[in-house]
Amino acid sequence: MRFAAWLRYNAEHYLLVAAQQRVAARGAFEVRAPPRTLKDRFFLVVFVPVYRLLPWRFRKAVLQRMPGSHRRTWEPRERKPLGPAV
Repeated sequence: MRFAAWLRYNAEHYLLVAAQQRVAARGAFEVRAPPRTLKDRFFLVVFVPVYRLLPWRFRKAVLQRMPGSHRRTWEPRERKPLGPAV
């Protein structure tokens, strides 16, 4: 797996985990266990708070420069003429 794909996958995962923890804490639900591995700690303690502090324009610019499926260009499908409904 390339670095950009690895980073995107983990960023999405840990941003989702952090959001679920935030919502659970607000709703008085049980919060997931604290981070165990070094990777968990890095993403939940360092990456997520820093990511949330960055302005959206900066985040968007970084995402646009990273390789990935969001950079693909899609051509519109050909529209076939519709026949009678009956």
